[in-house]
Amino acid sequence: MVVHTATPLVEAMVAPERVWYASYGSNMHMDRLAAYIAGGTPPGATRSYPGCRDHRAPERSIAVELPGRLYFATESPVWTGGRGFYDPAAPGRMRGRAHLVTVSQMSDIAAQEMYEEPGADLDLGTVLRDGRDELGPGRYETLICPGTIEGIPVLTFTAPWTLQDVEVLTPSAAYLRYLAGGLLESGPWEEQDIAEYLATCPGAAGVWTPEQVRELLTDPGL
Repeated sequence: MVVHTATPLVEAMVAPERVWYASYGSNMHMDRLAAYIAGGTPPGATRSYPGCRDHRAPERSIAVELPGRLYFATESPVWTGGRGFYDPAAPGRMRGRAHLVTVSQMSDIAAQEMYEEPGADLDLGTVLRDGRDELGPGRYETLICPGTIEGIPVLTFTAPWTLQDVEVLTPSAAYLRYLAGGLLESGPWEEQDIAEYLATCPGAAGVWTPEQVRELLTDPGL
């Protein structure tokens, strides 16, 4: 399978009908994303999601590598340990899975990540012009557009701070296993490659070895 990369923005874009929603965390898994779109409780989760106004599945899902870094910080009440965040300005490459969805679906997914009720389309003017728009101070209230794929903008969300502004926190085994499984489900990456990638991300680096991360994929009892 092909790993897609984004073409950087060179000028402001007109708001499109569809966007690539780039997930780098738990929404790489299609069953979890389905709860955000159609509503319901994802496997293993304690929170139920209302879903999007448009319940259709993504038109396509592709593997992506975006400029920047995945890092782990702030305590997750669900997974324990550090949560995944994206710093588009940090040196490196971040792996994820991009889902082709409508603007209304992207808006409703973002609202649910921000613990708000879905139902209103986001104004994408600023993020499609500047590549960034801070909608609020919360953990996932900053929209990022690292560029386009096939002429369609790529959008994701992260925290307003940078990797340098926050103390990293080691992710739990359960969370790393879930992220590794999401990358494996995305298609092009092998287990060892995934393990080496996650083990070098700030927060995991120096605590988790590639061998330990790979064991999470091969031994579900760990």
